[in-house]
Amino acid sequence: MFKKVIITFIANAIGFGVAAYVVTGFNLNTTDLAATAALIGVFTLIQLIILPIIKLVLTPIIIITFGLFNLVITGGLLYIIDKYAQNISIQGLLPLLYGTLIITVANMIFHASNRHKD
Repeated sequence: MFKKVIITFIANAIGFGVAAYVVTGFNLNTTDLAATAALIGVFTLIQLIILPIIKLVLTPIIIITFGLFNLVITGGLLYIIDKYAQNISIQGLLPLLYGTLIITVANMIFHASNRHKD
C-alpha cells in the first residue's frame, strides 16, 4: 500500500509539473516547495481514498461512457483542488481539461510500469 502511495505521489508530481510547464493557464506556484508538495499530497490522498468511492457510486455512468467519465471525475477533483488551494490556479475549461489529461496519462504510465508480473 505504501508503494502505491509513493508511486501515485510521484506520478502526480510529474503530471502537475508537466501540466504547469506545457499548458497555458495551468499555473503552479513552485516557489514554496513545501506547499506544492502538500498540494500534491492532498490530491494523491483524494485520489487514493475518495476517488474509488466516487467511482463505485458512478459505475453505471462510467460503463455507459466506456470509461471516459473517469476524466470528468478527475477533472472535477482537480477543479475542487483549484478552488480551495492557493498555490495552483487554472484559468478556464481547456487548461483544466489538458491538465486532467496530462495528470491521468502520467498516472497511467507510472502504474502500468510498476505492476507486478506474476
